[in-house]
Amino acid sequence: MIKIFSCVLLIISSLVVKAQYGSINAILDRLEAKKGINKNLKDVNIDNTKFVLIKEFSDHTERSFIIIKGKLATYVEIFDDKKSGETSSNVFSGDVVRTNHNIVSVRADKLEGAKIAIPVSKTFLMTKQKEVLYLIDINSKDRWIEESAINKK
Repeated sequence: MIKIFSCVLLIISSLVVKAQYGSINAILDRLEAKKGINKNLKDVNIDNTKFVLIKEFSDHTERSFIIIKGKLATYVEIFDDKKSGETSSNVFSGDVVRTNHNIVSVRADKLEGAKIAIPVSKTFLMTKQKEVLYLIDINSKDRWIEESAINKK
């Protein structure tokens, strides 16, 4: 009788542990989604996508764009001076590499069509939150948002 009771107790406890594991796993998945940690963005197509970063400073505004078309990338910096109202820009072009681990690397080696000695390079972690695609700069932690998400609002 004790053996049957202990066997039933063992089976019930294993089912309870399995149920707790499933609920803990669901909680972790929700937390990862809130933080923007997505493991399965391999199928997300970023071809013909534009990402935007806007920074406000006391004396100027910086607007930056990354346009990805296939394996080519264009990186545009626009500086708006608040005092004089002048706008200046830099247009870099180069290539983009994307890994299976949601890493996107941009290397721009041309400034307005002319080769430059030291290329501008950016490395991003691609994330998705609430159906909006972001690129998080690994070095500065800046969050670049997909332009189509801005235009929807």
